[in-house]
This record gives sequence, structure tokens and C-alpha cells, in this order.
Amino acid sequence: MPPKPKISKEMILTTVLDITRENGFEAVNARSIAGKLQCSTRPIFTCYGNMDELKAEFLDFAFTYYSQYVEEYKTSKNTEGRLLFPLSYIAFAKEETNLFRLLFINDMDLDMSEANDFYKELGNEEKAKSFSHMIGIEPERGKGIFLDLFLYSHGIAVLTATGKLSFDSCTLEKMLQNFLSAYVKEEKEEAGISYGNQSVSE
Repeated sequence: MPPKPKISKEMILTTVLDITRENGFEAVNARSIAGKLQCSTRPIFTCYGNMDELKAEFLDFAFTYYSQYVEEYKTSKNTEGRLLFPLSYIAFAKEETNLFRLLFINDMDLDMSEANDFYKELGNEEKAKSFSHMIGIEPERGKGIFLDLFLYSHGIAVLTATGKLSFDSCTLEKMLQNFLSAYVKEEKEEAGISYGNQSVSE
């Protein structure tokens, strides 16, 4: 009989991902992981000192999975660049509900006592700069729109993940388009930018 493969951190994290996707992170414990891997709990605590240590590493692993989901969404959908973040975020809430709840509701690492605290989170500043370029707004003004778009999208995503709301993709895209176009128009008017014949949605 061939020897059983050595249990690695990668195997454990992948197993936790599978359990979380199927049943939610609350179903994750040493026994459920061991059951999936068909081993005792000993290898789990050889790799990790305790379940809190495993969870901390798993959150990074799960966020990498989300980032890959966004990249796949980008290549598979014919989506405007400026709508990629909100549409993929809400789609993730619908399709990967248990992971969304873990990452963006239960363990979301975002403490906003004021609006600008959003930009303390790593990566949000760069995302806002890229977004500002896409909509043709100078970065400081674009940051305000990007934050408002996040709050709007997060509300829809949470309602979607909790089963309170469900939109088809066309309706959702139109809602986000209208929301964004109104904000961009307002910001450009305040900045004194003349449109001529150009549409604000371009």
C-alpha cells in the first residue's frame, strides 16, 4: 500500500476553502478538516499552532481566491472597466455567498469612523487612482466617487448575500451606470469642465 501523502498547509487551506464555500466558515473545525482530508487532526496542529492561526492565514488565502475571481470575471464578461469592481463584487456575493459573508461582512478589516478611513485599507488608494483616470476626473475628486460607489455596491452585495435582494445582471448594470453617471456629471460640473457634446457615461 502506498504511503499517504503528507498533509501540507496548501492542502489544509484548500480544504477549508471547500468547506467554507459549501457550508460557511462556521462549519470549519479541526474535525471537519480532518474528515475531508481523511486523516487525524494531528497534521493540522503540526502545521498550525491553533485554529486562530489557521483562520488568519486562511483569510489571506480566501482573499486571493476573491482576487482571482475578479480577474476571471474581467476576462469572461464584456464589462466597462469602471464597472468591473462593483459588478464583480456583487456577483461574488451572489455566487460565493459564504465566502463573501466571511470576507466582507463577518471579518471585513475596515473600521470607518469617517469616510477617509476607507483609504487606510491597502490597495484602495491605487484602485481609486485607476478609477479616476477611467472616468476622467482628477484623483482627489475621483476618490470621493469611488468611495460612494463602494458604499452603494456594498449595500447591494450584502442584501444579495443575505437573500434580501436579487437583480438580474442587466438591471444591476443599468442601476450602477445611472448612479455613476450622475456622480461623474455632478463632479465635472462642480469642477467647471465643459462637456460639449460628450456623454458623461463615456
